[in-house]
Amino acid sequence: MQIAEIMTREVQLASPKQTVQEAARLMADLDVGAIPVADNERLVGMLTDRDICVRAVAAGKNPNECKVSEVMSAEVKYVFEDETTEDLARSMSTLQVRRMPVLDRDKRLVGIVSLGDLATTEGMADETKKAIAGVSEKIA
Repeated sequence: MQIAEIMTREVQLASPKQTVQEAARLMADLDVGAIPVADNERLVGMLTDRDICVRAVAAGKNPNECKVSEVMSAEVKYVFEDETTEDLARSMSTLQVRRMPVLDRDKRLVGIVSLGDLATTEGMADETKKAIAGVSEKIA
């Protein structure tokens, strides 16, 4: 099965110029824990609820002034929509991530995929177990 068959296509984006508070409000409205960050239609980062907690709040930054670009994860790991769910499980496990942006071969964002998407897809039990095991593994 291809990633395109299980991913979420309607993806809201944050801007690196938005404040952390604006991005957090958007995440709350969408009920998501991560949001892709794009600048001029190019994926430049991912912002997670953990990024906000650790890099902004814990560091004492004012969420009304701090920009998304200051706290986002700039090194974006992604998958292509035509890759298989087995490839997805392997990537999530190896990279220890729970969500990944999905790009087309022109490197345009076309969706986002999560462990939940993998777990709720019929026939994906083995892939899901592998991904969860890798994501949950502690790094020495």
